[in-house]
Amino acid sequence: MNRREFFAGLGAVAWPLAARAQQPGMPVIGFLNSGSPDGFYASMVAAFRQGLKETGYVEGQNVAIEYRWAEGQYDRVPAMAAELVD
Repeated sequence: MNRREFFAGLGAVAWPLAARAQQPGMPVIGFLNSGSPDGFYASMVAAFRQGLKETGYVEGQNVAIEYRWAEGQYDRVPAMAAELVD
């Protein structure tokens, strides 16, 4: 194998990796609640997901949802909001 063949082969391997890296990522929704995911809020989350589905967004397929639950610890909310923004 000569130098030209080597670099041509290397370009063929690198091209799909570069193309994949340039594709836009999946949109992410940040969901922050002061309660817990159990009980009362479970039905609200289900309704939220259903509303997204009705507009064409399905969690895990074309949208990601990052959930944060403070579970009644209100002092955690600002840090959790900052975490979601990051």
